[in-house]
Amino acid sequence: MAWQLQEAKQRFSQLVRRALDEGPQLVTRRGEEVVVVLSAAEFKRLSNGESDLRDYLLSGPDLSALDLERSGDLARAVEL
Repeated sequence: MAWQLQEAKQRFSQLVRRALDEGPQLVTRRGEEVVVVLSAAEFKRLSNGESDLRDYLLSGPDLSALDLERSGDLARAVEL
């Protein structure tokens, strides 16, 4: 269900209850989707325990062994 922001503010308790019982609730402002209210359990499930993007990227494989040097050769001639 989509909630207009004004309605979401006025009926916040119901918004929270529906997020817990029915799943994520979309809030719009002037017809534009702006936020989603979801339960803490759903948030934890979606975030998969990762604290942030930096930690996720740093947990990747070690790329220091890759040869990433660019060749100093001139580009080949191409007829246009």
